[in-house]
Amino acid sequence: MQARHKLILIVTLSCSFALCIVVALVYLIYVCKRKWCLKNETWDKESNFEVEEVETKGELIKFEGGQDLTSLDILDAPGEVIGKSSYGTLYRANLVTSDSVVVLRFLRPACTRDVQDVMHVVQLLGLIRHPNLVPLCGFYVGSRSEKLLVHPFYRRGNLAQFIKDGNGELHKWRVIYEITVGIAKGLHHLHTGLQKPIIHGNLKSKNIFLGQNRQPFVSDFGIHLLLNTSAAQEMVEDAAVEGYKPPELIKPENASFETDIFNFGVILLELLGDKKPNNNDKQIHDQETRSNAILDNWIMDPVDEENIMKLSQLAIACCSPLPSFRPDIKYICKKLQDIVSCRSESR
Repeated sequence: MQARHKLILIVTLSCSFALCIVVALVYLIYVCKRKWCLKNETWDKESNFEVEEVETKGELIKFEGGQDLTSLDILDAPGEVIGKSSYGTLYRANLVTSDSVVVLRFLRPACTRDVQDVMHVVQLLGLIRHPNLVPLCGFYVGSRSEKLLVHPFYRRGNLAQFIKDGNGELHKWRVIYEITVGIAKGLHHLHTGLQKPIIHGNLKSKNIFLGQNRQPFVSDFGIHLLLNTSAAQEMVEDAAVEGYKPPELIKPENASFETDIFNFGVILLELLGDKKPNNNDKQIHDQETRSNAILDNWIMDPVDEENIMKLSQLAIACCSPLPSFRPDIKYICKKLQDIVSCRSESR
């Protein structure tokens, strides 16, 4: 009897053990099959994405303000070169069908990343809208991977040209102040107003356009994200030649909010001093010397003189050789507001 119970117990345990093994094997097969399916599902999604992106060649992707554009309009538009860089060319284009004018930014295929690698950046840039930022209205990819960005045209030209041909307007406090505030607001939106902040990466007076009543529009933000490594490095080297490269910016990947602030400071010094930026000018870091040199260019009442001094000190702080010493864009906007408030009280 005892032997019989032992036999039953052994058989029961053996069956239970066998059942556990079967269940474990079934589960293992299920998990492996699930992983294989997920892997292939991911591959399929990636494959579909690549097919979709390749199919964008020869098509115009439209954003707000570019709904009426067509590929034919863009490609057939008579164009006039209004600017060149190491990575592309800027055209003033007349759209025949709509009798309107746009700016076409042609990016050389040899300078840009593959279309599959930049579409997420293009979609992000196409959604950005702000009163002081140049909007992206359309994006075209040609059969040879040439890329065209479509922007509005601003008839008053860029800030660099305005500084060069100011005709007396440049030495008016109100003009300088409003342009400065507009640039700061555009930069503030890029740095703090988006779900995914954007570093401008190439801020300079040539990349700021003027609209009605000298309203500034910051352009070229995020363009460095579309360029390949060598073209982005050349952009950094161009910035050094033009006087916009902060000391810490060695490679494109070193670009930061602080490098944008440095460039903002250089632009502000251009506005205040009517002087082309130059990183070799040691006076840029000498507040008193630099501020006095700026004031020598101005004939103004005491209130304007005080505010110009404050503005020049802010510009020099932005150009600090140490990134950690530069104010952030929120502080800059607050200081600009404080300056105009003090001026109003003095009146």
